[in-house]
This record gives sequence, structure tokens and C-alpha cells, in this order.
Amino acid sequence: MAETRWTPLMVEARFEEAASTLRRLPDTRVPGYFNTWPPIVRSVYEAFGWERARMPKIAPTPEAIGRMEETFTWLAWLDPDDARIVWMRAEGERWKPICWKVGLSRQHAWRRWVVAVCLIAMRLNGERVPKRRWRLEAAAMERRRALPRQKISMIDAVRPRAARN
Repeated sequence: MAETRWTPLMVEARFEEAASTLRRLPDTRVPGYFNTWPPIVRSVYEAFGWERARMPKIAPTPEAIGRMEETFTWLAWLDPDDARIVWMRAEGERWKPICWKVGLSRQHAWRRWVVAVCLIAMRLNGERVPKRRWRLEAAAMERRRALPRQKISMIDAVRPRAARN
């Protein structure tokens, strides 16, 4: 089997999958607190608007949880601010709230996000990562320009490039 070469788009898709998996995990409950009272049965007129309707969560597969945990280790390779930007973007946060929370302009936040995603791709491919920040930014911008603009799905991200065509 051919070795998969990681691209920034594949890394981005993996982070989005990790955020989706984390949302689908069951809620945590504090052990030791419970109620012995039976549930209150309300009539239709009493119950309307009493609580928000919730859709049941579909539990993620063990493989998805394993990929999510692996993705979390990648955040340790980044500066804390860069990791925060990458994770907020993976959760689907728009750029304006990200800029407010991090305290950067939109262009600077985007550039840091691109550099962080490219840095992770470089580390996963076993490439040498430049020590100086400006060289890393130049390599990331050059790599980002070489990529196509369309997004790929997670299925395409894990499948080797030869099998896609």
C-alpha cells in the first residue's frame, strides 16, 4: 500500500472530522448524583415549549475516536494561539469571532492558520520544518498557492491520490 502524502487540505479535513466526532460524543455526567423520583408526565399543553427539543446523538465509531485523539496530539506541535485558531476554525467558527477572541486582524489570523496547517502537514510527511518563522510562512504560502481551491471530502482525504482518479 502506498504511503499517503499529507496535504494541508487533508489536515484541515481531519480537524473538521475530529470536531464533529467530539460533538457526537455522549455528555459527561457527574457520578453519585441521581434522582429517585419518577419522571413528571406532562400533558401536551404543559409540555409545549417547556424544554428545547433535542435530536439524539449518533455515537461515533471507535476508529473515528482514535483519529480524533491522534488529531489532538497534532495541536501540541503548534503555539497555543495557533492551536486555538486551528481548532476554532475546525469547529466551523467564522473568522470575525476568531479574530475577536485571538486579538488579531483577519488577514493575520488566516495567515497563522495556513502556516499552522502546513506545519502539521510537513511534520506528518517527515519533512524538515524551518526554524525561523518567516521561512516557515514563506514555505506555507508557497505550498498553499500550489493547492487547488476546491475542498475535498474526508473520504477523498484518506484515499490515496491514485485511487481517486
